[in-house]
Amino acid sequence: MSDETLVVASWNVAHNGRGDGDVLDGNHIHDARRYLASKRPDIVFRQELTGAWDEGQLNLFAEANALGGLFPHMARPQHGKSRNPPGLMVNTRHLVIDQTADAELPWRAISGLRVRLKGCAKTLHLASAHLTSFDPALRATEAQWLTRLADHGRTALIGMDANSYPHRAGDETTTPINWKTVADRVHFQHRTTDNGVPDTRPSEILTAGPHGQDGVFTDLGHYAGTTLEQPNAFKATASLWRTDQGPPQRIDWLLATPDLLPALIEVEVVDSPEVRQVSDHALLLATFSLPELRRLLT
Repeated sequence: MSDETLVVASWNVAHNGRGDGDVLDGNHIHDARRYLASKRPDIVFRQELTGAWDEGQLNLFAEANALGGLFPHMARPQHGKSRNPPGLMVNTRHLVIDQTADAELPWRAISGLRVRLKGCAKTLHLASAHLTSFDPALRATEAQWLTRLADHGRTALIGMDANSYPHRAGDETTTPINWKTVADRVHFQHRTTDNGVPDTRPSEILTAGPHGQDGVFTDLGHYAGTTLEQPNAFKATASLWRTDQGPPQRIDWLLATPDLLPALIEVEVVDSPEVRQVSDHALLLATFSLPELRRLLT
C-alpha cells in the first residue's frame, strides 16, 4: 500500500502449484508468489490453496511472508469436501482485523475477515470464495449466502472464482461459447442449466436488481469496463490452458458493495506469460484511492 492507493488482488493459482500426484512444483508456486508480490497487493483473495493447511499452515504462511508479511487466513478444510479451499491475506500495517467470518457450506467454505482501515470506524467485510464447479444449483446457494455480507447496510468486498458467467452477456467482450463445439461434455453439464443455458444465476443473484437496477454488489470488472471505460477489465480470465471447454470466459470476479465505487481507480485482468506459466486463471487487480476509502469508511 502506498500513501495514495490500496491494491486488491484475486487469483486462483491452479491447485496451489501442485501437479500430478499432488506433488508441489516449487518453481511454479515460487514464481507465482514472486509475480504477485511485484504488484504489492494489500488485500489478496486466493482460491485453490491446496495443501496450504497442512503442517500447521506452513504453505499459507510462506506465501503471506513472500507477499511482504501479510496476515493470512483460511477456513479449515473439512473432511470429505473440497481439497482446494479459498483464503485471503491482508496488510496489517494499515488494516485492523476485528474477527474471522468463515462460512461452512456443503462443498467448499468461504473464508472471511472483518477489518477496518486504521483510524476508520466502519467495518469492511472481506470474503474469498470459490463457487462449486459441478453444480449450478449449489452455486446459486453459495451466491445467496454471499449476499448476507451486505445485509443491514454493511460494506463488503469479495474476490471469487465464480465457475459461471456474467449475466449481462451483451456487454462482455469474450467470444461466446458454442456448446455444440465443446469437446468436454462434462463441462457442458457443469456450466449450464436446463436446456443447455449458460449458468448466469450467481451473477444475477449478486449483481442484478429488480427491473434492471443495480444489485446487492457491483461487478467491478463490469463497472470499470463500462463506467470507467477500461476495456481491459472485460478480458477473459479462464481457462488459460484448456482448449476443450470453448473460448476463455470472464469467470473470476471482484465484487463490492456500491458504496465503495467512488474510490475505485482501475481494474485490470492480467494474463501475462508469467501468469499463464503458473495458472489457468488470470490475476485480477483493483486499485482504490486510499484517501477516498478513508472518507467512505469514516
